[in-house]
Amino acid sequence: MNTKPVREGEELNEGNLKKFLLENNLIKDVGSELSVGQFSNGFSNLTYLLNIEDKEYVLRRPPFAAPKRGHDMGREYKVIHNLNSVFDKTPKAFAYTEDKDIIGAPFYIMSKVEGEILTAKEAHKRQVTPEEFKTISNTWLDTFVAFHNIDYKAAGLEDLGRPEGYVERQVTNWGKQYLAAATDDVPAAEKVMAWMQEHQPKQYDHTLIHNDFKYDNVVFKDATWKEIAAILDWEMCTLGDPLMDLGTSLGYWTVAADPDFMKQGLPSPTVMPGNPSRTDVVQQYALKSGRNIDNLVFYYAYGLFKIAVIAQQIYYRYKHGHTSDPKFAYLNKAAELCCNTAWMAIQKNKIDNLM
Repeated sequence: MNTKPVREGEELNEGNLKKFLLENNLIKDVGSELSVGQFSNGFSNLTYLLNIEDKEYVLRRPPFAAPKRGHDMGREYKVIHNLNSVFDKTPKAFAYTEDKDIIGAPFYIMSKVEGEILTAKEAHKRQVTPEEFKTISNTWLDTFVAFHNIDYKAAGLEDLGRPEGYVERQVTNWGKQYLAAATDDVPAAEKVMAWMQEHQPKQYDHTLIHNDFKYDNVVFKDATWKEIAAILDWEMCTLGDPLMDLGTSLGYWTVAADPDFMKQGLPSPTVMPGNPSRTDVVQQYALKSGRNIDNLVFYYAYGLFKIAVIAQQIYYRYKHGHTSDPKFAYLNKAAELCCNTAWMAIQKNKIDNLM
């Protein structure tokens, strides 16, 4: 993934940062030249590439004017750090600080993972073939299942969340967050919130869940696509129902048969030939994990609604001048699209062929 020059207003205090790197034995000389780039992919936490003393590090910090919920750098660092010893698909975590005097916010430093990140743009550029996508989707799903099978107690992450009551809390909290960030009148949003309250599952497994597991949040080791080197973007990792995790992934999983407005609003490599349908993903996940997947429409609708809330929160920050990134300018429309699609799935009681 290429970097770009740091966006205006999102610069780092390089002098303070080099002192921090020295104190944590990541560099040898505070006078060494530091080059900073910014990753443009993603819509949430800010991610920078640091080049210094022939080393490359990645720095993660919250966005400016971020809401109080989420963006917990200490939590994200703890997850990665603890998983380093039990799961080989996490970047190496080096250092974390809550000292806002260094760069203006808490942040942590991790390793840069080499490999291939498959964004929609990259997949089209490479002209990934249907046969390759069969391998890619299988590798992605095998890793997803393996992640859900991690013994989180052995990783010292039993206090990461409260799996009991997870589904009910998520339905309620995402609804509250949507209302707090709402800028447009979207009738489907209220309908989806009410339906989820009434139809949520009461019994479910408890596992680690990533909450943003999709093609462009994993790093494939190479272009054979047979192994994932690392999973990225751990900010929403917690303990809960793994099918809620699957539902979020399905929310991003647009396919060729979807209408153009869905594929444009939720751009994903999954629209390209060779990728399974959403229903096929669910069937394969059930087969590989041994889990029965009842209430499938709930999980898909939940995934879409959660994506809608995240998009709406970012758009809210953009509208109020807290970020200037132009790619945020139409996220309110993406949020509306997700709510409308979720309500359509509920009405038709299916997750594919909604039009």
